[in-house]
Amino acid sequence: MPEFKDGDKTLDAARRAEAEDVSEILANRYNLGYINLTTYPINPEALRLSTADEARAMRIVPFQKEGKVVSIAFDKPTNQNIDTFAQELFTKGFSVEKFLVSSYSIEKALTRYADLDAASTSTPGAFTISENRLAEELSQLTSPADITKKVDSLSKLDKARRATRLLEVLFAGAVGVGASDIHLEPGEEAARIRMRVTGMLTDIARIDLPAYSLLLSRIKLLSAMKLNVHTRPQDGRFSIAIGENDVEVRASAIPGAFGESMVLRVLNSEQSKVSIDSLGIPENILSRIEKEIRKPNGMLLTTGPTGSGKTTALYAFLQKIYSPDIKIITIEDPVEYKLPGIVQTQVEKDKYTFASGLKSSLRQDPDVIMVGEIRDSDVAETAIRASLTGHFVLSTLHTNSAAGTFPRLVNLGVDPKSFGSAINVAMGQRLVRVLDPAKTKEAPLEGAEKEFVEKHLSTLPESVEKPEVPEMQKVPATDTPADAFVSRVGIYEAIFMDDELAEFLKSSPSESAIQKEAHRQGTLTMAQDGVLKALKGTTTIAEVMRVVGE
Repeated sequence: MPEFKDGDKTLDAARRAEAEDVSEILANRYNLGYINLTTYPINPEALRLSTADEARAMRIVPFQKEGKVVSIAFDKPTNQNIDTFAQELFTKGFSVEKFLVSSYSIEKALTRYADLDAASTSTPGAFTISENRLAEELSQLTSPADITKKVDSLSKLDKARRATRLLEVLFAGAVGVGASDIHLEPGEEAARIRMRVTGMLTDIARIDLPAYSLLLSRIKLLSAMKLNVHTRPQDGRFSIAIGENDVEVRASAIPGAFGESMVLRVLNSEQSKVSIDSLGIPENILSRIEKEIRKPNGMLLTTGPTGSGKTTALYAFLQKIYSPDIKIITIEDPVEYKLPGIVQTQVEKDKYTFASGLKSSLRQDPDVIMVGEIRDSDVAETAIRASLTGHFVLSTLHTNSAAGTFPRLVNLGVDPKSFGSAINVAMGQRLVRVLDPAKTKEAPLEGAEKEFVEKHLSTLPESVEKPEVPEMQKVPATDTPADAFVSRVGIYEAIFMDDELAEFLKSSPSESAIQKEAHRQGTLTMAQDGVLKALKGTTTIAEVMRVVGE
């Protein structure tokens, strides 16, 4: 009996394959498009252009809608309803692309009407989750484990329906747990889904490759990537309507050994509303920064690796100083969050670069300019010149510390003699995970962790009260330590320009020499800031050691 079932499946698959071949041949003969809708994502917005009863009676299904172009599918080239339906769409302002498909494709497409009321809508550039579905998902998806369980529960759905539900669960789940990225990685036998939550990648699920292929097509469609390109990198973007909040998603696809790998960066606009007071900047640094960013000219540079919160900090500074009587322009790659009252521009390959954008912005008579990143000598020199000619400039650099700012600028061709007049502040930062007070326990402070604490407390500036080295420390109390962390906060260090430092920098000293010279200013290092936060129970010593690498 099992042999008969396997043979029956093989015969059915052969018949379906033959039907697709015949449809493709006929499509070519009649100069029509051909597509296999059993493996192609069908757009709910297109389906809504006819009712289920109309589609079933006509044997015509509108399956894709891009702007004012609608793609319709039918299984007989002699179908007398084709011209009538196309004319109806034309009177509504649409142009029509016609596709001949197999009867299997039509039947598959017709089944999608049953899910239409609850389905999410997706068009290039936008994905909308219905309010009822969103409320349901957000109430259920509050941890990575919840998302895993939900994804696994979708395995019984048909492929097309599963792709839509996977998108809903992944996007709602990412927002629910505060994930910054979704990673989709195909392997030899299955595709792995991971999310970056509080800065750490977490395994979410594994899905079969056919489902992954369909999911990839849906995302490509949303982000305006080319569906038939699989051998070169592609980038795109789209937005997700989450209630009244639009979440921007940056999509990146690259070819790999087992297919295309996709990373989705989730930019929740709610995160742009972080205030300067909630960044976690130590008081003796924050009070001075608030004074510096209100000066009419100069430059503030924040440094650190990708994902260390540099842009979020700059946004917080901009929101702090914004008022109707000053003009602020940004040049970003990309514009991550929209800030009211501020002119935000986005670089576009060779057409609008950081360098050309900065030069153009200077002709707009701005008071404050934010440059997303100083990457080359042209941008560095223009930014320095702007800060010397009556503008306040904020930007970022990829260096390991605040002290590394100056050697990096010298490497980019900036004259160190200009540092004293041009640069106000160099701030280094990292992000550490924040403990949930309800999920912690006491543990002995010993070994390497105790040595780390003693080392950095011993060099605290005199202006900072030195705590005693405790015998116990706060650590995660959960079986999975990552579950004990609920968010992230910054740890910071800053170097402020003064006459002595300006003179010292003229000879292009090393990073370590600059760090020693800046110690006299009495501000904390990132490691010291991290240790003090850990001793207060905000984070753990192990987390600080992981992030600062000391």
